[in-house]
Amino acid sequence: MPSSLTQGVLVTIIGEAVLQDRLIHLLTKLGVSGYTIIPAQGAGSHGRRMGDMAGYNTNIELKTIVAPETSDQLLEDLKPLQSNHALIAFRQAVEGLFD
Repeated sequence: MPSSLTQGVLVTIIGEAVLQDRLIHLLTKLGVSGYTIIPAQGAGSHGRRMGDMAGYNTNIELKTIVAPETSDQLLEDLKPLQSNHALIAFRQAVEGLFD
């Protein structure tokens, strides 16, 4: 039975809130049509990020659904940011109701 769902790649980026403008600029440069950003809390190799003071020790989670080729370029473009900032990124194949 053929599926009427669209296929794509969900890219999730979790990083320091100070990266937000750079991440949006990168998505725009790659022609990404949409994204979602939410505040994030947690702990990892860079310590605890509890978001208890606006703009300090805070993280964001950015999600976007893109084509496989765009996800390749996006992940490659994120690598330099890891040298100076807490940042992780991963991708998953998804299908759903999106364009």
